[in-house]
Amino acid sequence: MTLTPAPIAVHKRDPKRANNWKTVAVDKLSDEDVLAMSDGEYMNEVQLAFFRLRLVRLKTDMLKNAGETTEHLREDTVVVPDPADRATIEEEHALELRTRDRERKLLKKIEQSIGRIDADDYGYCDETGEPIGVPRLLARPTANLSLEAQQRRELRQKMFGD
Repeated sequence: MTLTPAPIAVHKRDPKRANNWKTVAVDKLSDEDVLAMSDGEYMNEVQLAFFRLRLVRLKTDMLKNAGETTEHLREDTVVVPDPADRATIEEEHALELRTRDRERKLLKKIEQSIGRIDADDYGYCDETGEPIGVPRLLARPTANLSLEAQQRRELRQKMFGD
């Protein structure tokens, strides 16, 4: 069995944005601004603040959604005499609860990522210690493995099970 690594997406730095991070407030920085930063600026204070803000916003949105789910489930507790309608409502509730369970697990990862920022350990692979990379962190801000390490882990899980 021969494995070929997945192609790594190469991002092009926009030289016009290379120094935006020096003059723009962290909450106004775009993904493109952070991508344009040089490799020598990797996980500097601005990038850490950018990712902290992103993680905090994600956490806030998820907590808001959880509150809405609770309200939605309370509203739909009326007794419906038609079995088909009742089954539909129960299936919708089950789907919503599964989604919230996944978000609960993601919330834990968000908390861990914020802790890693506080410990000045964010952005580096747990296995290799190498930089994870800004493009990967923009796509998955809770990533704690580099793309290569994640691929190796998934291959091991596929070959040997969980």
